[in-house]
Amino acid sequence: MRIIIAGAGEVGTHLAKLLAKEHINITLMDEDPSKLKDLDANYDMMTREGSPTSIQDLEDIGVKDVDLFIAVTPYESVNINACMFANNLGAKKTLARIDNYEYLIPKNKEFFEKLGVNHLIYPERLASKEIVAALETTWLRQNLSFCNGELILLGIKVRDNAVIINKKFMSGYFDHRKYRIVAIKRNNITIIPGGADEIEANDIVYFITRPENVPFVKEQAGKVDFKINSAMIMGGSRIAQKTAQALPSHISVKLLEKDREKSFLLAEKCQRALIINGDARDLDLLKEEGIQDIDAFIAVTSNSEANILACLAAKRLGVKKTVAEVENIDYIMLAESMDIGTVINKKMIAAGYIYQLTLDADVLDVRTLTSADAEVVEFVAKKGSKITKSKIKDLKLPANVNIGGYVRNGEGYIVAGDSIIEPGDHVICFCVSSAIRKIENYFN
Repeated sequence: MRIIIAGAGEVGTHLAKLLAKEHINITLMDEDPSKLKDLDANYDMMTREGSPTSIQDLEDIGVKDVDLFIAVTPYESVNINACMFANNLGAKKTLARIDNYEYLIPKNKEFFEKLGVNHLIYPERLASKEIVAALETTWLRQNLSFCNGELILLGIKVRDNAVIINKKFMSGYFDHRKYRIVAIKRNNITIIPGGADEIEANDIVYFITRPENVPFVKEQAGKVDFKINSAMIMGGSRIAQKTAQALPSHISVKLLEKDREKSFLLAEKCQRALIINGDARDLDLLKEEGIQDIDAFIAVTSNSEANILACLAAKRLGVKKTVAEVENIDYIMLAESMDIGTVINKKMIAAGYIYQLTLDADVLDVRTLTSADAEVVEFVAKKGSKITKSKIKDLKLPANVNIGGYVRNGEGYIVAGDSIIEPGDHVICFCVSSAIRKIENYFN
């Protein structure tokens, strides 16, 4: 597969590095040569200086032979025009990063399809949805649903009070009729558990379960839920705006933005929120605005360090739930070790969405586990595929791969060793990033 990525910003560079590890033919282009510096030397990819809206530059880079053209520059109009040009010049598929939710309405997506823009992605919107989900279930680090909620993935940090710690998986203690543990994050290591493994206190544990068994999983993990009635948001970024607009009506929202002019614009866009012109790093201001009575603090500025420190200050002042946008991947483990409730990484969320377009199997969804080096992939089993020919326990799955559950005729099931996957089943697989291509072969 040959892919061109236009835009060497956070999303484009992260995606290019991810795909380059799998030896896919990647070309990363940008008008600014400084953004491309050293990338081709350190990663298995080509870089080209050029404009994605220049027909000559697109022809020179060989867009007529490309399987997927991805435009993720910071400018929506550039991305849309670049995809239109690429499509007309011969690119098989195109994807544009946008910042207008209106474009995602089904009838408008059809309109863009006719123009030659096959896929649209709005990373800030995806990130805000994860934040809202994190506030709905405060005891979770991550909460993902599949197949209209038939199966749910729960990421939970377990403590000393959890009844599931220090028990080997081969012991028979775990109730696999109600849940399956598919991955464990311990310090900076991701474990796809086998029979001899066990859970330790302070691990982040990933469960797959059905909705009716979520209370049982919460009990097993030793967690207590509490309701969010108020939230304070630090920074007026696009993610902040989308979050303020998407939060349920029962949650009162205060949004702090230090730029005065931007504060007035935010007041027009986020009419449900109380906009405060001030710096959320000022502890006196936070106390003055009643942070001690706030249930959730959300730090989503462009500065990862500031977001982490602000969340730590909020926790010290009594806030129960904190959410930090941490775009510097090296800081994610640091944020987790400091017990920040939920860590959001916009580029990892976006890259997971785009990644599924590069797979040959019938893939409906790819999600990145922010706190772990692992992916959750929703495959559809094809007739005659290897996955349908044996019981799960006899399939000899690749190392670092775990099948969590499947949905058949609209009903979710937790996988057991004797389970047999049938053609048409939606199968939820968990694997470290490097193993996706291997498990993909079982579904082709």
